[in-house]
Amino acid sequence: MDPSSRRLPWYVATVPVALIVAGAVGDALTPTEYAGDALLSAGVMVTGALFSLRRTIAAGAAMVLIEVVLTIRDGYFGRPVGTRTLINVVLIALVGVGVNRVVAHYGRRLERVRSVAEAAQRAVLPQPPARIGPLTVAAVYHAAEVEAQIGGDAYAVQDTPYGTRLLIADVRGKGMGAVGVVSVLLGTFRVEADRAPDLTALAGALEHALLKEGSHREEAVRTEGFVTALLGEITPGADRVRLLNCGHPAPYLLRGSAVCALDPADPGLPLGMSGLGVPRPQPDTWPFPPGGTLLLITDGVTEARNRSGQFYEPAAGLGGRGPFRRPDQAIDALLRDVEHWTGGPRDDDMAILAITRSAGEPYGG
Repeated sequence: MDPSSRRLPWYVATVPVALIVAGAVGDALTPTEYAGDALLSAGVMVTGALFSLRRTIAAGAAMVLIEVVLTIRDGYFGRPVGTRTLINVVLIALVGVGVNRVVAHYGRRLERVRSVAEAAQRAVLPQPPARIGPLTVAAVYHAAEVEAQIGGDAYAVQDTPYGTRLLIADVRGKGMGAVGVVSVLLGTFRVEADRAPDLTALAGALEHALLKEGSHREEAVRTEGFVTALLGEITPGADRVRLLNCGHPAPYLLRGSAVCALDPADPGLPLGMSGLGVPRPQPDTWPFPPGGTLLLITDGVTEARNRSGQFYEPAAGLGGRGPFRRPDQAIDALLRDVEHWTGGPRDDDMAILAITRSAGEPYGG
């Protein structure tokens, strides 16, 4: 990744030019001691770190040309003091080029690491099917570790003999350790979603797999590790949805411009905490109207804060924004609203899964 490939704000792009101009003016106004040389040097270094090799060479050449003109004007050209000055600026220009090449080298290495991480993420967390019967599905994943594009949130949708079963989960922790847990979680879900007679049994199978996976870990990691999850089952007729909440943020039902949180009657414990002896609650059943969208999120959405420290509330943010004919429209609206709310980068992973039930008309754009 060359520095020139970065998208920088317009005001950043003006910094090298401003430094070089200011340095030239400073040198021109101080004929006996070139006080602007530091600004000229800074302009070349900033160009080398942020922009292309061509612009770096141009900035270095401009600095050398400015010094040549000034030494000629002040009668130093060909004299020892003038020669030393020109040698110094040429060396600084070469250092700027060197900085540019080092940044480009490590940028290319980072790009390779990102491509590998993205491939691993796609392998562990593939996109769900876009269509299952009358249901249209969309999902998005944004990692907190932006450069790595990898984290601990997960989602899955699968057509089963019991209806369309779905999962969204948040693994405690980040990085490759969390990805390993995600791999176990999703692998177990894909197998057990077709076998488990109900969501409670499915949750039990997932928990058993997670506890087995964590049995070889250190005790501190094993006792502190857990996974919040939301399991869902849309009936074969797509008119109802059953939800089993395992310590996860509640989903939302979007219909028209209305947004309703589907809070559980009895919130359950996260997966991996069965040692506390608390029984798993029964799933809640909700109607799923034609044209409605079921929106499942992780706490990267609900824990997004604005500058005042207030948490984001999807019901308030999306209320009155509909109707959403497609699930990707609902996701796009939510992402824009969260970005507007935070005004900057988040410090947690964020996964969103949206499922829309066809209103009866042929699906189109």
